Amino acid sequence: MNIAITGAGGFLGQRLAAAHLSDPAVGRLVLADVVPAQPNGGDGRVRLLEGDLSDPSAAAAVAEGADVIFHLAAVVSGQAEADFDVGMKVNLDATRCLLEAARAGGRLPRFVFASSLAVFGPPLPATVTEGTAVNPQSSYGAQKAIGELLVADYSRKGFVDGRVVRLPTVCVRPGRPNAATSSFASSIIREPVRGEPALCPVGSELELWLSSPRTAVANLVRAALMPAAALGAQRILNLPGITVSVGEMIAALSRVAGPAAASRIVFSPDPVASRIVSSWPARFDVGRAISLGFSRDSTFDDLIREFLADEAAAAKVRQA
Repeated sequence: MNIAITGAGGFLGQRLAAAHLSDPAVGRLVLADVVPAQPNGGDGRVRLLEGDLSDPSAAAAVAEGADVIFHLAAVVSGQAEADFDVGMKVNLDATRCLLEAARAGGRLPRFVFASSLAVFGPPLPATVTEGTAVNPQSSYGAQKAIGELLVADYSRKGFVDGRVVRLPTVCVRPGRPNAATSSFASSIIREPVRGEPALCPVGSELELWLSSPRTAVANLVRAALMPAAALGAQRILNLPGITVSVGEMIAALSRVAGPAAASRIVFSPDPVASRIVSSWPARFDVGRAISLGFSRDSTFDDLIREFLADEAAAAKVRQA
């Protein structure tokens, strides 16, 4: 089985690659990004590609011979809102080029498209279902919604075997803050446990739909493994998450890491970030996804413990 991952330099891409390298059934793993990917550790199955996927030749190199394509590459929400042209190029043009490359290859690859709950916006029902109409309130959400329709139509036409998964906000992300509007959801946990202050641009009452990195990766893998018959004509899935308010996140931080960590969070309202994030739903009916074998986290306390365990493991590797 030959796998290709776009956005492979990102933290989810790196974890997804590691999950596949532990699978002996994987014959080749193409890791593509616009920045140099991580070294392959000498694994001969890995091929590193650096390029702009809105260039048809770069897209063709990714899709060539692939049985499964994970399309994670994207400009995050805040950057897509600030720079419309870049967002359209990366989030829309590159998706179309990659689908066209997969179509031209004629292998009918499984095409897993990482979408977002940002495709939704008010007015919203109390609980979002897969029948809820999309109404994005940001350029990023609009670009993801268009990508969903493209994957669904390329699947209908028999060009790819598409699977669209709407990821919850993934928290707690490692590294440093990025340009994602939802970046604060990780920052208000990650920085305080490292002894650093963190700014929170939204109120404590705001609710978010969250998933841990481990669960997000497991669900991406599950999306690729499902037989097409299990999905039928409906190729779009809302992935499981948990509903947590910002106040509940801070309370969990205090329980797991101590009150001193929670005291490092400073509320600093940002009207633009608040407008975008507040337009996203926080409650979903995910009965279909659960019935198809997708996983969900249990509590936000567990997400923090998972992050702390990963931080400790990474520290040991650096010291070795």
